[in-house]
Amino acid sequence: MKVNVMSDILKANDLLARDIKDFLKQKAVVSWNIMGSPGSGKTSILERLIPMLPDTVKAAVIEGDLATSNDAERIAKTGAQTTQINTNGACHLDAAMIRAALDAIDLDKISLLFIENVGNLVCPSGYKLGETGRIIVSSTAEGDDKPEKYPSIFKTGDLVLINKTDLMDHTNFNMDVFKRGMRKINPGADMLLVSAAHGSGFEKLLDWVTQRLH
Repeated sequence: MKVNVMSDILKANDLLARDIKDFLKQKAVVSWNIMGSPGSGKTSILERLIPMLPDTVKAAVIEGDLATSNDAERIAKTGAQTTQINTNGACHLDAAMIRAALDAIDLDKISLLFIENVGNLVCPSGYKLGETGRIIVSSTAEGDDKPEKYPSIFKTGDLVLINKTDLMDHTNFNMDVFKRGMRKINPGADMLLVSAAHGSGFEKLLDWVTQRLH
């Protein structure tokens, strides 16, 4: 019975996600579902990336979190339209939450939407949100085995960002091990090395994002 109920929930979510995807496409809005562990640097990456966008590219951000509006307040300082979703304990965003949040965004004034999912490497992977694609953030502080330990989320990524490269010398993170894991799980994914603290790698990230607006 529980399996059937979960199947029905996911089916309903996927149908709504498809409607959202069609709706955003009609609005010419490209959207990225950003997923990663708590503390991997999802918010910090957006804080650095959004001000780098060309003047012709206007962005909005939907911030998902269990509680507080801390991240949304940080992102709002970049000038991007920002709306907060508090899941009140749920470990992921779902399509219904996104559909409601879109009502708070002037979609006619943006071309780029970032959805920062709840910090989690398990639950968010199964829930489509109507996004154009997915960006997975993993940091060197988390270890190099994450793709193989959490394959369900890494296999869905269009881009994997390895953040906190400035800390690599202070960890036992092995880049070859991480890349080998990604080749097993999702060989077609792009990978970029970045440091949200120092800004390294962000020109390449900016190019990656802006190229996919067209």
